[in-house]
Amino acid sequence: MADRATQARNRRSTGADRQIGLAAHWRNWLLALLLTGALVFAVFHWGDVKKFAELIARAEPLWLLAALLLQLATYVALAWEWSLVLRAGGCPVPLRRLLRLTITKHFADQTVPTAGMSGNVVVADRLMALGTSRGTAVAAVILTIVAYYASYAVAAVVVLGLLFLHGNASGLVAGVMVAFFALAAAIPALAFWLQKKGEGALPGWLERFGALRELSEMMGEAPTTLVRDRRLIVKLTLLNGAQFALDAWTMQFCLFALGVKAPFAAAFAGFIMASIVTTLGPIPMGLGSFEAVSVGTLRAMGIPLEAAISATLLFRGFILWLPLIPGMITSRRDLKRTKDDSE
Repeated sequence: MADRATQARNRRSTGADRQIGLAAHWRNWLLALLLTGALVFAVFHWGDVKKFAELIARAEPLWLLAALLLQLATYVALAWEWSLVLRAGGCPVPLRRLLRLTITKHFADQTVPTAGMSGNVVVADRLMALGTSRGTAVAAVILTIVAYYASYAVAAVVVLGLLFLHGNASGLVAGVMVAFFALAAAIPALAFWLQKKGEGALPGWLERFGALRELSEMMGEAPTTLVRDRRLIVKLTLLNGAQFALDAWTMQFCLFALGVKAPFAAAFAGFIMASIVTTLGPIPMGLGSFEAVSVGTLRAMGIPLEAAISATLLFRGFILWLPLIPGMITSRRDLKRTKDDSE
């Protein structure tokens, strides 16, 4: 009997060692993917970086400062979301420690085009390294996904109404919106389904893949009472909506910095439409597609072409190029620290 017990312990130990090795290997690949992607796109789009610097040099500094403060506020709002979930799950983490993680998530989302899922994988991994239970960490990811797409869908409806009022709700716009609403419904539904089914969510042939099986098991560990907390979901949705509004105001302040007096509706429509196309598209960071859709939407809302181009490039500098270097640094540190913690 003692020998059998020893053998069982050895098998469990071997399985745990294999999972740790798999996790370390996975983190190495993720880190390499994030850093390589960022470097490649920064090199190939260095002209955009130089253009951003030129625009800053001739823009109104006070409006630029206001735009920068708005962007910092978006990171605080996201960290606040995680903080609310972690406190509700009994695993509070200081807000200042979550703030750095927001930069890492933003960097991962921009670098790897997976509709925001790449950043969420990093978030769950890092929250566990900060001492959060695995179930609560996964619940934080699930709830922020649900709140994100709920507020995103509301913003899309508002933009569709604005475009309709301006006579620009074409068949192409309607098609893009339909595809987006399908995605906005499918991703939260999939997250809820995986959480409900847990380990039994995957068919037998998929369970042979260790990473997929581990992901399924993790989703099932999220506490149902926490994941289905409607009041918490409403709070998170409002915070996500505030982030969209802050981003739109950043776009508007970029227009103001260039001496263009534009209504908030134009900035909001330009940002949301460009973000939707970026979310649906396969291009990392939405390079090219974001700019084209933003300029086109701003033009449709009455903004002059030159102003629309300059404001879009300036805005992209704030949300993409400025956070790129700190994102690379925090990603490398966080993923390396998580790897060390697992060893």
